[in-house]
Amino acid sequence: MPTALITGITGQDGAYLAALLLDKGYRVVGLARRSASADRVDERLRWLGVLDRVELADGDLLDVSSLIRIIQDVGPDEVYNLAAQSFVAASWQQPLLTGSVTGLGAVNLFEAVRLAHPQARLYQASSSEMFGLIQQPVQNEKTPFYPRSPYAAAKLYAHWMTVNYRESFGLHASSGILFNHESPLRGIEFVTRKVTDGVARIKLGLADSLALGNLDATRDWGHARDYVRAMWLMLQQEVADDYVIATGRTTSIRELCRIAFAHAGLDYAAHVTSSASLMRPAEVDVLLGDPGKAKRVLGWQATTSLEDMIGEMVDADLARHRARHLALRT
Repeated sequence: MPTALITGITGQDGAYLAALLLDKGYRVVGLARRSASADRVDERLRWLGVLDRVELADGDLLDVSSLIRIIQDVGPDEVYNLAAQSFVAASWQQPLLTGSVTGLGAVNLFEAVRLAHPQARLYQASSSEMFGLIQQPVQNEKTPFYPRSPYAAAKLYAHWMTVNYRESFGLHASSGILFNHESPLRGIEFVTRKVTDGVARIKLGLADSLALGNLDATRDWGHARDYVRAMWLMLQQEVADDYVIATGRTTSIRELCRIAFAHAGLDYAAHVTSSASLMRPAEVDVLLGDPGKAKRVLGWQATTSLEDMIGEMVDADLARHRARHLALRT
């Protein structure tokens, strides 16, 4: 039975990855920070029905000693670093925390692996936000980076340190430059989930409008369930490398709203407004990934359409709000 260690296991990607690996017969151990609200932190694992099948180990990316201890105890075959301060908007308000966790925290993990268990294969979650002010209309592994937020800058540091540990110390360290990927488990602060939750509230009469920022920004959106499969495939390769993971389709936030509201039989134009207060200080206008290398080398491609994913998210948020309303009545 292979063993995997996942940081960020209680997040969207961590939960889907845990479910995937469990189905493949792995022992799955998750790094988890001690929290007074553990029941809420574990919600995503519970949603997927895998909470009682994973092992949680207390630790923190900012505490190298805890990382070394856990890696020595667990002896993982594969290590997936998914933990980060991952909300781009918050990174302008918390740039030092973002740099510490998202950037230096990743290197703490790399160093712990190098010292305690260098034979482990390592995955680093890089981000399409690193492309920022795009230098090419379609972004691939050779496209120059131009980060436009503290989050993106921190991710870029961790990305190049992945390459550095691979080339300097011979670690089997791969990075996935993942474009936006969503699901019903996405945090409510992210625009896709903000939209689908807003649709559910408006449909059920709990709200009548939804304020967003730049409706004309476009993103390459896929389903997290597809993207964690790419992570696993990277660590099955004999040679570590970096891969863009994307759908190859870009869609505006305005069009995403149209799809989401239409799924519930609503017209987005009657409910959605754009607020200057929700604009980013430095916008990333367009992201569009070229997943050709991943398809060619890993045999990977996205299998869930944007329309199906958004429909799944709207249905999940409708179910959540109906359940809450029922609970309040009883």
